Amino acid sequence: MHIKDLFNLKGKVIVVTGGSGLYGKCLVEGMAEAGGTVITTSRNLQSAEKTAALFQSRGLDVQPMELDQADPGSVKQFAADLKEKYKRLDVFVNNAVSRPMKGYNGPLEQFAESMRVNATGMVDLLRTMIESIIASGGGSVISISSMMGMKGPDLSNYEGTDMGDLPPDYFFHNAGLINLSRYLAKIHAGKNIRFNCISPGGLFNHQPQAFLDNYCKKVPLGRMANNDDIKGLAVLLASDAGAYINGENILMDGGLNA
Repeated sequence: MHIKDLFNLKGKVIVVTGGSGLYGKCLVEGMAEAGGTVITTSRNLQSAEKTAALFQSRGLDVQPMELDQADPGSVKQFAADLKEKYKRLDVFVNNAVSRPMKGYNGPLEQFAESMRVNATGMVDLLRTMIESIIASGGGSVISISSMMGMKGPDLSNYEGTDMGDLPPDYFFHNAGLINLSRYLAKIHAGKNIRFNCISPGGLFNHQPQAFLDNYCKKVPLGRMANNDDIKGLAVLLASDAGAYINGENILMDGGLNA
């Protein structure tokens, strides 16, 4: 197969949860630019519609749908609507995350809420989307984790800022997501479906200068991730170019943890 065809997502139906977030928009853009029909979801339909309109104005096939992964009824309805409208699902990008816990000493109720959305709700949605992909003949599941799911925090990055009170649920959730993907790759062996994680480092978002200075001097590439850095990797894992990559977690951090 020609290399351009290997990376081509034309004819693929792709769901990206949390498509209005920082990395979410990058993922939606990359999949759509590669030719896919991309459904961007949010529990706030207006947010998804705004994101879709942004890319539709460029001629990209991005469509909005409402989905609250913490609500089993919403997950069930979303799957039914997806099947009715698009008939199939080829790629699921598991990107949505809630961050109710604001620091180490946050109330246990905040941790429980995080688990309700990011663990219980995510597994419900994952199983539902996996069923849809298998019924469509196979495809790819890409989960967006974090380098924080692989490493403990480097607190020196936060010196000179007020950013250093890091919530434990974020580390717990992202570490679990990586091994869950390995589990799913083995559980669904022989069903023509692949499961991989991307663990990005920090995405530039106009953080305080002290943080940027502390962080970037440790990165061999000398910068944080930009909006384009995750797009190619995500398209690789979604496309035939990544057809033999399964059960992997790819660290995308510019060499910070090399």
